[in-house]
Amino acid sequence: MDLEKLQKMAGAVRTGGKGSVRRKKKAVHKSSGNDDKKLQSALKRIGVSTIPGIEEVNIFKEEEVISFSNPKVQASLAANTFVVSGPSQTKSMAEVLPDFMSQLSPAELAQLKQMAQQMQTNKAGGESTGDDDVPDLVEDFEQEAEKA
Repeated sequence: MDLEKLQKMAGAVRTGGKGSVRRKKKAVHKSSGNDDKKLQSALKRIGVSTIPGIEEVNIFKEEEVISFSNPKVQASLAANTFVVSGPSQTKSMAEVLPDFMSQLSPAELAQLKQMAQQMQTNKAGGESTGDDDVPDLVEDFEQEAEKA
């Protein structure tokens, strides 16, 4: 092989300038394992303990539900910290509602229906109770304070 052909081949595999390593692909270092170790050491420092026997965790967020099945739940009551880890699924409220309804007692179901009716009447009425209104400004605060 001649020198020109070798230099052309070497230039094709070089990623940087002169003096750099000849690699076609830059190596990507994964630090996710390192982050997990840092998280576990921080949790160990605050003294979390595993809570056994939890089959399902649902976190309600606006119109969605984050659902964990057979999660690892850890808690530290002194630090007011709860950790839920494991595979999760994000579902719509309509998907989870039938399963959720079957777990409710008749009293809880009646209470839920009552809350739903209240929400519908508040939406239909469109009027607030007046607690959310901004109070009227008074011209002289000291005079108003003396009246009271």
